[in-house]
Amino acid sequence: MQLSQHPGCRAIFAAALLTWSTLAVAQQAAEPPAAASCVACHGPNGNSQTAQYPSIAAQPKTFLENQLVLIREGLRPVPEMAAVVKGMSDETITALAAHYAAQRATAPAGKPDTIKQTWGRDVADKGLCGTCHLSDFRGQHQVPRLANQHEGFLVKSLKEFRDKPAPGRDTIMAATLRGMTDDDLANVAHYLAYFRP
Repeated sequence: MQLSQHPGCRAIFAAALLTWSTLAVAQQAAEPPAAASCVACHGPNGNSQTAQYPSIAAQPKTFLENQLVLIREGLRPVPEMAAVVKGMSDETITALAAHYAAQRATAPAGKPDTIKQTWGRDVADKGLCGTCHLSDFRGQHQVPRLANQHEGFLVKSLKEFRDKPAPGRDTIMAATLRGMTDDDLANVAHYLAYFRP
């Protein structure tokens, strides 16, 4: 009889596997120490409370990793983030991205404006937003989640993409938004902020 087939060995192996998997889940769920510096701007569990800063909860892990690396390397200028990510290790970036990707995005408080929602949905359909960001706007891979993003941040970002796309930003977005009015952008931002599948 092989040692691995012995009932006692199987029991020990099963217990070790259970312990390892429990520790792995606990480590993944634990907040990385570096996350403490994120709360002030990005809000509790990554849900922003102010228009200036984006919500990072439930963003795709790859998107978060990419953005942190771009900012760390100076390829995407974000002055507020420069000091935070300067010298940050790849391991810390991966841990932060995994942590925030696992958080739940919360919808804003209050009731959406049904007219703005309708107009915003029309803009999203016209711009084919659901093609890259998916039909529920949860994002994928390197494409960000738009659903339940802070409305003010969406308006600001959409205007930047349309009017003066900065280095390290997606040029496809600039082309998609060309010709859209400020009202179009405000309506689609409202629609996405309050989006419920």
